[in-house]
Amino acid sequence: MGNLIEIRDIRRDFPLGSEIVKVLKGIDLDIDKGEYIAIMGPSGSGKSTLMNLLGCLDTPTSGSYILNGRDVSQMLDDELADVRNTEIGFVFQTFNLLPRTTALDNVALPMVYAGKSKSVRHARAAEVLKDVGLADRMDHKPNQLSGGQRQRVAVGRALVNKPSIILADEPTGNLDSKTGVEIMALFDEIHAAGNTVILVTHEEEIADYAHRVIRLRDGIIESDERTK
Repeated sequence: MGNLIEIRDIRRDFPLGSEIVKVLKGIDLDIDKGEYIAIMGPSGSGKSTLMNLLGCLDTPTSGSYILNGRDVSQMLDDELADVRNTEIGFVFQTFNLLPRTTALDNVALPMVYAGKSKSVRHARAAEVLKDVGLADRMDHKPNQLSGGQRQRVAVGRALVNKPSIILADEPTGNLDSKTGVEIMALFDEIHAAGNTVILVTHEEEIADYAHRVIRLRDGIIESDERTK
């Protein structure tokens, strides 16, 4: 399929008073198009820092990150914002929806930043909401939706710009187990449709959905195994 992500010797240090805390200590990682990956590790292992780097929310202290043929490790903030909006769809544990905005407009939001017209935005957002099973909830605001429905809106928003990667951080963390299973079934569908899916989770039963599990410990990759 070809590499979508190539990471070489990525390090991330954070100053803490007069100390330097080394969080990532030389990560090498290749991810192909169409993979379904879970990144796991205990608290403090560096998995959130790695997710922020993969998602272009942060830049490494040193090392290179090639995403879809572009070296994003050297980019400036506005270039990174463009990459985030076009290449990466984010799904967060806390949904991060605009409270006074309909499901349709929440999903369409990334297309506003991409400069698409209102008619194009609404047509695409409606199509995506249908795909995630919310065709009958387009005009509802988040407080009129269940937790699972809110997460479906968030997944729709992640998909709307047809990104290379869906990056999900503890996507079932705020959901009951039954709803969590429904959301993970949705990720299975997204992956089957050809998307690259990267989950960050501390739950083994969520990682079981992925086809490859990468475990971090103390800022390095402890294991990397294909499970399916």
